[in-house]
Amino acid sequence: QVQLVQSGGGLVQAGDSLRLSCFAFGRTSSVYEVGWFRQAPGKEREFVAAHVWSSGSTRYTDSVKGRFTISGNNARDTVYLQMNSLKPEDTAVYYCAADLGGTDKYPFWGQGTQVTVSS
Repeated sequence: QVQLVQSGGGLVQAGDSLRLSCFAFGRTSSVYEVGWFRQAPGKEREFVAAHVWSSGSTRYTDSVKGRFTISGNNARDTVYLQMNSLKPEDTAVYYCAADLGGTDKYPFWGQGTQVTVSS
């Protein structure tokens, strides 16, 4: 089992920055990658970014490329999402999730954290 605890988030103005953190506990050595997702009111949850522990490779959804950066620490127990140049359309509940690389994608999820960007 892997437990994920998130921190960060809050209310900011357009153009501001925020950093979200995702702390992993338990069988962290079994985690293949950690992803960030978000869900805005009335919309489906969408993929934002992912970080692969072994290679350090990352990927992003197009709408955040150049503004958001995902990274992991050397202990492989924390993943960050640095969000710059925030826009009102980035407003959502953000979730981190851990994928073990098996057929069940992202079986472990954090509790979610609200990010609100005012115009």
